[in-house]
Amino acid sequence: MKLYFAPLSGHAHRAHLFLSLAEIPHELVTLNLAQGEHKTESYLKLNRLGQVPVLVDGDVVVPDSIAIMVYAAKKFGKTEWLPDDPVGAASVQRWLSISNGQIFNGPCMARLITLFNAKFNPQEAIDRAHAILRVIDAELEGRDWIALPRPTAADAALYSYIANAPEGNVDLSGYANVLAWLERVEALPGFVPFQQSRVGLRA
Repeated sequence: MKLYFAPLSGHAHRAHLFLSLAEIPHELVTLNLAQGEHKTESYLKLNRLGQVPVLVDGDVVVPDSIAIMVYAAKKFGKTEWLPDDPVGAASVQRWLSISNGQIFNGPCMARLITLFNAKFNPQEAIDRAHAILRVIDAELEGRDWIALPRPTAADAALYSYIANAPEGNVDLSGYANVLAWLERVEALPGFVPFQQSRVGLRA
């Protein structure tokens, strides 16, 4: 399987992180977004939206980081990461949805402003980031992982943009449970770090 990837993309990182944590073999194909390699005719045949990541598994093409997690987990029977039982599946799916909702509109968007000069309102993005971080910090009170008593795809989906939230001027220092959770994710076998940039609070 080939994962089309860009080092600064949180969406690409979380797909790579999940595949690595779940011990699913894959080859990284790194795209240079600054040179527009995600907008070439050949790449647009894989994903008409011109976004990373994309997983190519033989004749199967899977765009979107969450779809990649689902496809890989189902293909390789990784039910410990993406449960089949109704309660476990719903618990994980809740956070997969949040990763593409509140996380995207908060810490992800704040980071896009500082890193790529995206034309969003920075204070609104930062405020949304803190709103969801307060929820996640409360959810992690007394527990190690966000969805189940073990790490799951939910933790992989949330990690990247939260870990690099300071790049978007989102201060994590007030979220003790979140900081401890980040350390637990980073201690997992197969963990791969997300490239950091000197922007925002890391400048």
